[in-house]
Amino acid sequence: MTSHSENEFLTGVGPGTPMGTLMRQYWLPACLSSEITTDGDPLRLMLLGERLIAFRDTSGNIGVMDHRCPHRCASMFFGRNEEGGIRCVYHGWKFDTAGNCLEMPNLPPDQDFRHKVKAKAYKAAERNGLVYVYMGEREVAPPLPALEAMLCPPEETALGAVMRECNWLQALEGDIDTSHFSFLHTGKVEIGQIDPQHLERFQLIDRAPEYHVTNTDWGTMYTAYRPAESGYTYYRFAHFAMPCWTLFPNGPLADNIIAQAWVPMDDTHTMSFNLMWKRRTPPLGLLRSGEPIPFLDRKTPTLPNTSDWFGRWRPVANQSNDYLIDREAQRTISYTGIAEVFTQDSAVTESMGAVSDRTFEHLAPSDRMITMTRRRLFEAARALRDNGTTPPIVDHPEISSVARSGDLIAPSGQAWLDAYEQTLGQAMHPKLAEAAE
Repeated sequence: MTSHSENEFLTGVGPGTPMGTLMRQYWLPACLSSEITTDGDPLRLMLLGERLIAFRDTSGNIGVMDHRCPHRCASMFFGRNEEGGIRCVYHGWKFDTAGNCLEMPNLPPDQDFRHKVKAKAYKAAERNGLVYVYMGEREVAPPLPALEAMLCPPEETALGAVMRECNWLQALEGDIDTSHFSFLHTGKVEIGQIDPQHLERFQLIDRAPEYHVTNTDWGTMYTAYRPAESGYTYYRFAHFAMPCWTLFPNGPLADNIIAQAWVPMDDTHTMSFNLMWKRRTPPLGLLRSGEPIPFLDRKTPTLPNTSDWFGRWRPVANQSNDYLIDREAQRTISYTGIAEVFTQDSAVTESMGAVSDRTFEHLAPSDRMITMTRRRLFEAARALRDNGTTPPIVDHPEISSVARSGDLIAPSGQAWLDAYEQTLGQAMHPKLAEAAE
């Protein structure tokens, strides 16, 4: 059981908290590149409990800084993004993307002290459609994260963002809880409704798998396993990668190149960033007139973005409308009566409360991956706080590039990690796939 104090330790991400300090050692995705344009409108960002603004200057450089002007604390969200910097509309003070004060036009030249003033700014970087922010204290930031899905060609990568209104950890734990798939997402799906050759059919034949879990250099890893054909076992592999990434199984291990970040906006709001290789094998689909119709990759409809702190990428189906649940559909054709897969996950994770009270839980053997991941996070944050120990993969994110999620069938006598390594060894890297065609 997770105690009340442990729960507070794991879920709080504001400045000065152990988990918030851990998160600040890593680059975190903050927004899509498309959300900020050259000399365009500033963007409000809530990240790790801090109210920030992001903007792109005349040269295309990205600035991310505290939204308060260092002069009188007026919000720079109302600022003018112009001519290589952002200018506060209150008194005209202007700052560049690094936070340096460029102008103090309300002061006579002999009273100007711009060289003594600097806005609180964070390092920003951009890669393949995502803007990353480093909120740590290092003079030289560590390398950017290097999960496989981040390294695929941008034109072959599907990228999306959706907000979830709950604490980051309970949102993340949904991705590493594999047995819920056979209920929440496919509880009413019968074996005759899917492709008889699809690997994932075994999740419907046997909805109560067994598990192997282990710590890894990048975080934690599990496989759920069930009987397949005689003499074979069906495995479903997934990973947690520090500090808030999941690689969940949504197709064959051979090409299921996918990553999802659960970035804490504050203690009760989370932004999900999802990257998927477009050329991977389609996930499980329902048969319609003999043809499989995918339902797991359907895009979650979102409301038009607004400029408030929590106004970006909000699902249309949300707490305020009970996730558009259709009770008649629940009785007849759907296990939940809720349409999209992401929304089904949102309904259950947000229903736990803004921050789940884990002292109320009764964890089962099916929750071993969740237990191990909590422990991994707790130990890393405590080692950083007490001993200054650098958390896993901060300085060597390339270690995590060998991780991949997905399913496979292997001989029953083969060790699970051997089956995983063997399949990865035979899998083709996406950068080579085009050359092989």
